[in-house]
Amino acid sequence: QVQLVESGGGLVQAGGSLRLSCAASVRTLSTYAMGWFRQAPGKEREFVAAISRGWEPTDYASPVKGRFTISRDNAKNTVFLQMNSLKPEDTAVYYCAAAPRLSRLRAAYDYWGPGTQVTVSS
Repeated sequence: QVQLVESGGGLVQAGGSLRLSCAASVRTLSTYAMGWFRQAPGKEREFVAAISRGWEPTDYASPVKGRFTISRDNAKNTVFLQMNSLKPEDTAVYYCAAAPRLSRLRAAYDYWGPGTQVTVSS
């Protein structure tokens, strides 16, 4: 069983930055690919970014490519999402998740955190 906890969300103005963290309860986080998803009110949960068990490859959804960066520190069992040039449409609850391999599909992820709220004001 893998427990994930996100942190780093908050309120930021458009154009600002936030760094989300996802801490895992296991020492073997390196055996999982990790993903970030988000869900805005009234919308489906959508893929944001993913990283393989090592540092490469990574994958990004088109709306965030070039603005967001996913990374991981396996020694600290933590995954990060650096979000720059934030836009109001980035407002959502952000979730991290763990999967056996890199994927954009929600169904591929076995473990999920409770989420952290990101609000971007215009």
